[in-house]
Amino acid sequence: MERLTAIVTNINSYVWGLYCLIPLLCGTGLYFTLRLKFVQIRRFNIAWKNTFGGLNLFGERAGKDGMSSFQALATAIAAQVGTGNLAGAATAIASGGPGAIFWMWIAAFFGMSTIFAEAVLAQTFKGKDASGQVVGGPAYYISKGLGSKFLAGFFAIAIIIALGCVGNMVQSNSIADAIHNAFPSISRLHIGIVVAILGGFIFFGGLGRIASVTEKVVPIMAGLFLLGGLYIIVTHLSQIGPMFKMIFEGAFNPAAATGGLIGATVKESIRYGVARGLFSNEAGMGSTPHAHAVANVKHPADQGFVAIMGVFVDTFLVLNMTAFVIFVTGALPIGAAGNNGVVLKGIALTQKAFELGLGSWGLPFIAVCMFFFAFSTIVGWYFFAEQNIRYLFGPKGLLPFRVLVMIFIVYGSVMTLDLVWELTDFFNGLMVFPNLIALIGLSKLVSKSLNEYDEQNRLKA
Repeated sequence: MERLTAIVTNINSYVWGLYCLIPLLCGTGLYFTLRLKFVQIRRFNIAWKNTFGGLNLFGERAGKDGMSSFQALATAIAAQVGTGNLAGAATAIASGGPGAIFWMWIAAFFGMSTIFAEAVLAQTFKGKDASGQVVGGPAYYISKGLGSKFLAGFFAIAIIIALGCVGNMVQSNSIADAIHNAFPSISRLHIGIVVAILGGFIFFGGLGRIASVTEKVVPIMAGLFLLGGLYIIVTHLSQIGPMFKMIFEGAFNPAAATGGLIGATVKESIRYGVARGLFSNEAGMGSTPHAHAVANVKHPADQGFVAIMGVFVDTFLVLNMTAFVIFVTGALPIGAAGNNGVVLKGIALTQKAFELGLGSWGLPFIAVCMFFFAFSTIVGWYFFAEQNIRYLFGPKGLLPFRVLVMIFIVYGSVMTLDLVWELTDFFNGLMVFPNLIALIGLSKLVSKSLNEYDEQNRLKA
């Protein structure tokens, strides 16, 4: 098992390195940013209005014809805002230095245009399955748009394994660890069983229950986390200036920014910042288009604008809040000094930061946030995988898949997940290739859709 883990880890270091997916994803984002004339800037006001103008925690129940635009965004954000927002930023900082956050910003900026393209294509090529349920996502725009059933099938299999199965094991394990660490009397197995039952209740409720849960949970969990983080920042205002100095200095001189605490190079700062940022906001990975496909909107570009806000919320609000709390509390050097000189990474560094900022409330606060973040990701990832089960097997494949996911959730809560983490990264990487091929191949349709939208609204004005 250790040998297999080492092999997959080595493969991932290349796939998610500076010479493969990072330049491909960033290059695609740059391409669409230029082709769409900086749509993420030009139409940011429309994206904000389309998103928050329709915010409603008790919207109309979703059904076979789809869900509201905000419900679709909430489902997408449910998947985007997960354990990566608590652990991913901390890992990037500990491995790549403070400057990694700067490169996260760069990746997210370009990712906004990529995710716009994904949402537009998902809306353009959505359809209905044998039961009359609205379906869509990369498998559909790859098969209908590119005309490649092979690539569509390849993508569908990769995302079912990456998100629906092994990915949800990682999420349930994160929940079990966080709750067990904060409340040791509660066993990981019992936590896993409860999470599986809650998940099953939502899975078997179909699209209506998924939308109903995400539209309520996502704003509440994001608001709770942001308020907790904002309190810490307000009580450490004197550290805001030094924090931004560390970030910008660290982007180009990591050693100087930390006084040699982290022996990162500029290359490592870019690698960890961009990789963790892309992994968190999922722009270009082909996951969130499944949610945007089922939104009820008048024009595909409408949902494209909403998708832009998904990356904004994930990276520039939630992910930044984690990073800022780590910086202003001094958790990075304190964590190293109190840990025999070893720099804390991942969720341990985030927990240390919130413990420093909130005192005894820090650990239970992160445990609660971890539960909501990871559980919402389970719901979102299940839905994305379900869309591909429908693509491959139709509605008849849903029952066994739902049961299988519940089993994976329970199993994941009690096992050591080094290999599963690596497999999740690997299959996530496999998803990206056919999706990017489709995005570039169908880019004319994306440009045409945006131009049509602009022309229609110009005539109305």
